[in-house]
Amino acid sequence: MSEQSKLTHLNEQGQAEMVDVADKDITKRTAIAETTLLMKESTRALILDNDLPKGDVIATARIAGIMAAKKTSDLIPLCHPLALSKVSIDFDFPAEKLDHTIITAKVSLKGKTGVEMEALTAASIAALTLYDMCKAVDKGIIIKDTHLKFKDGGKSGIYKA
Repeated sequence: MSEQSKLTHLNEQGQAEMVDVADKDITKRTAIAETTLLMKESTRALILDNDLPKGDVIATARIAGIMAAKKTSDLIPLCHPLALSKVSIDFDFPAEKLDHTIITAKVSLKGKTGVEMEALTAASIAALTLYDMCKAVDKGIIIKDTHLKFKDGGKSGIYKA
């Protein structure tokens, strides 16, 4: 196995361990993740009109996503606790797809390890929160296509999906 493809969370005995980042350079690191929710057009209209019984679901999902990014190391084994510089959660309601809602999470910091997991966690929890806030009117919401769109920083450089 080449050094590039070696799984960094396994030691020489194949046991899980946290990666040692002590000797890594501090660089600006950014990650963007995205997830899509499919829902009834009527549900999306209620979100856009801020007319759901649980209140402002966008604000609640945004806060949940930000909180999730900050708590990623508590949720994902072997993730480093990070002092994030910025977390943003954006919601897109494409005009050409009236049953789609797209959540984008962007996370950044200056540090020794990347923020891909924080961005993916933020997008996922924002989506789950949106589901929770809307399930009274639409239990059939589908969360799909959660993925890393972009990352920059560190030794591996830029990744674009």
